[in-house]
Amino acid sequence: MKVSVNGKPHELAEGTTLAQLIEQLALKTDRIATERNLDVVPKAMYAQTQLADGDKLEIVTFVGGG
Repeated sequence: MKVSVNGKPHELAEGTTLAQLIEQLALKTDRIATERNLDVVPKAMYAQTQLADGDKLEIVTFVGGG
């Protein structure tokens, strides 16, 4: 299936969860916020959120600094 992550196309296996995608992208869940089709996904729901063909995801990474 095809999804969009931050405007870039990604090909994923059917049944891929948001948690699996985040792992494939080598992101740390404690430093990101995720939106799926304009809805914010709580971190507690990443493992239960199955992605579907055509989903549009926005993943924002928090960066600290001063």
